[in-house]
Amino acid sequence: MNSAAAITEQKELVRREALARRDAMSAAERQAAAETIAARAFPVDVPRGAIVSGFMPMKSEINPLPLLKRLAAGGARLALPVVAGRGKPLIMRAWEVGSPLDTGVWGIRQPKPDAPEVDPDILIVPLAAFDRTGHRVGYGAGYYDMTIHRLRGLKPVIAIGIAFATQEIPQVPTTERDERLDLVLTEHEIIDCRKA
Repeated sequence: MNSAAAITEQKELVRREALARRDAMSAAERQAAAETIAARAFPVDVPRGAIVSGFMPMKSEINPLPLLKRLAAGGARLALPVVAGRGKPLIMRAWEVGSPLDTGVWGIRQPKPDAPEVDPDILIVPLAAFDRTGHRVGYGAGYYDMTIHRLRGLKPVIAIGIAFATQEIPQVPTTERDERLDLVLTEHEIIDCRKA
């Protein structure tokens, strides 16, 4: 059986390799992928007023904003994450496209402190690598695993990873704390991990 330290080491290797592949994509390829995902029919029903959390992209991350704008135009309410502190789930704060943002941890843009806290129905989740069973490698702090776990304890939520196809790997090394994604959206396909 793999020890926690060995799994952490495996994840770090997977993360480095996947991010190197992502970084190798041109800006034009990354933009085209984001627009392709946004233009495709969304794979789950988003009732008017449902809260969809996204994220502000950093570095070579796929840009979820075209998708978030489309969902908002269809009646979804949006939210963005705020880091509450190491070892704590993310706080999701309400956000509207065009609303001013603050700069948070690691320079990530986030809603201002007076934006209301919300509990999303659908989470659009960033990742470094993923597999077809819905496991993901994030950036190592476990924020999204904690957040998805907390929200799933409150109500049914759908966690959807968004990534470039090049970030897929055959199998993500996992621990019991890792939360599975329900779906993954790439520029090539919609992967329904609930069937895995």
